[in-house]
Amino acid sequence: MTDTITRNNLFRPVPSKAQSKADLTDSTARALIKAEADSRQAKSQRLRQARLEMEARQPKPAPTKARAAKKAKGVASRRAV
Repeated sequence: MTDTITRNNLFRPVPSKAQSKADLTDSTARALIKAEADSRQAKSQRLRQARLEMEARQPKPAPTKARAAKKAKGVASRRAV
């Protein structure tokens, strides 16, 4: 041990009681908020992936004649105005 022993390296500085409680509360709250955000992001990613897979498995609906007729009628009525 070639280091000179001083008050600063022999004893840890003691924070005030209020400061240490505030730091503990802050770090705990931040850890909880981060855990919730990570959980929410993972769930969103899982749900998004499941939705994309489901949409990929389902065939695209073919347009029906009724839909095509309605669409044409709507376009014709707008042109008349």
